[in-house]
Amino acid sequence: MTNIQTDLSIIRTLNQQFTDQRPKDIIRYAIEQHGQVGVSFSGAADVVLVDMAVKLDKNIDIFTLDTGRLHPETYEFIDRVAKHYQIKIDVRSPEPAPLQVLVKEKGLFSFYQDGHDECCGIRKIQPLRQKLSTLNAWITGQRRDQSPTRNDVNHLELDQTFNGIEGDLYKFNPLASWSSAQVWEYIRMFDVPFNVLHERGFKSIGCQPCTRAVQPNQHEREGRWWWEEATKKECGLHASNIKSL
Repeated sequence: MTNIQTDLSIIRTLNQQFTDQRPKDIIRYAIEQHGQVGVSFSGAADVVLVDMAVKLDKNIDIFTLDTGRLHPETYEFIDRVAKHYQIKIDVRSPEPAPLQVLVKEKGLFSFYQDGHDECCGIRKIQPLRQKLSTLNAWITGQRRDQSPTRNDVNHLELDQTFNGIEGDLYKFNPLASWSSAQVWEYIRMFDVPFNVLHERGFKSIGCQPCTRAVQPNQHEREGRWWWEEATKKECGLHASNIKSL
C-alpha cells in the first residue's frame, strides 16, 4: 500500500469519527496533530472558525486574502475582528507584476467576458499557494449546503490542489455538516462580530465586482459570479470540488 493510500485510509476513518464531533473538537484535533495550522478567514460567516480557534489557541495562525477588490465593509470587518479577539491577522496580497499585466492587457472587469479564473488565479490562488507552503494543514469554512460544488465536502481531506511545508497538506472543514442557520445561531449566541453586508442581503461575500445581494428565497451562492453556471462557482481555492463533480 502506498503512502497516499495509507493517508486516504486514515482520513476515511477520521471522517467517520468526526461525524459526531463538534467543529471545535475538529479544530482542536488539527492543532494538536499538525502543529503548523492556519485558519482561512474570508471576512464572511467563517468568522465562527476564528472564534472557536482563538479560544483553543490564542496564537493560532489566522490569515486572509486581500484581493484589492473587496468591499470597504469587508476591510473594516477584518480590522474589527483583529481588534475584537486581540489577534494579528496575516493579510496576503497578490504579486504586483502579474496583476499589472492583467489589468493593462484586459482591464479591470475582464472576468465578465472570459470568466473569473484568470483574475482569481492572480488575486487569490497565488497568494494562497505561497501561504499554504508554510503550513502542514489549513482550516476552511466550507459547508455542504453552500453550493452544488460542495455537496460532498468532508470534515478532513488531503488537499489535491496545494502542497504544504512538507509536501502533503491536510485540509479541515469543521463546519462541513453545519447549515447556514447553525452558523448564525452560533454567531448570535456567542456575540461573534459579523460583516455588516450580511444585513444588506449579502449571504456569501467575495470581491465587490463579483458579489451581489440575493433575495430571501435565493441560495446564498447565487450572489457569487452570478453570470456563470452554478457548478463553476469556485475561485480555485477549492478547485478539487469541481474536479469531483
